[in-house]
Amino acid sequence: EEALPTYMAMMNTFQGVRDVSGADSTPWARWTRQWVGEENRHGDLMNKYCYLSGRVNMRAVEVTIQKLVGSGARIRTDCNPFLGFVYTSFQERATKVSHGNTARHAVEYGDDVLGKLCGAIAADESRHEVAYTRIVDEFFRLDPDGAMLAFADMMRKQIVMPAHLMDDGQHGEMNSGRNLFNDYAEVAQAMGVYNAEDYCDIMEH
Repeated sequence: EEALPTYMAMMNTFQGVRDVSGADSTPWARWTRQWVGEENRHGDLMNKYCYLSGRVNMRAVEVTIQKLVGSGARIRTDCNPFLGFVYTSFQERATKVSHGNTARHAVEYGDDVLGKLCGAIAADESRHEVAYTRIVDEFFRLDPDGAMLAFADMMRKQIVMPAHLMDDGQHGEMNSGRNLFNDYAEVAQAMGVYNAEDYCDIMEH
């Protein structure tokens, strides 16, 4: 839910749906800005929760966010809106699943506040997923061959999460060059937040 400048930049690479002026009145441009705004609220909410909990090294979090924004993301959509919206429909469902699982774990272990926060974010992500899925449905209706090729291309490349270049400037040095995001993903899988089975379920969905 962080690195929103990267998300905006990513969406504005898609041909035909770009917000050229930064304040275009087209439906595409207005949607992108509203979507980014909602995602920004998610990041703010989780950031405040972590800070107020008193159990998180917030300086490390802020350093990681800064480095993530500076690193960008390589999602391999090639400025193609077909590829781009296949990506976003998949990614939004993945985010919904991970926040939903986190909410359930939080409640199970007695943190009702975190459960409520993550549940609310998961509900937002579900609405985003519906919007992006409907766009992809229209691709299949209007250009089934092009849509199928785009879907196959993104599945072949594999969907990477926007934070895949995450780095805190310390993890690799302290852990023999290990990748922070890969280790983060392994922890998420081990805890049942988001795993390979979820990825396969989303592909089939």
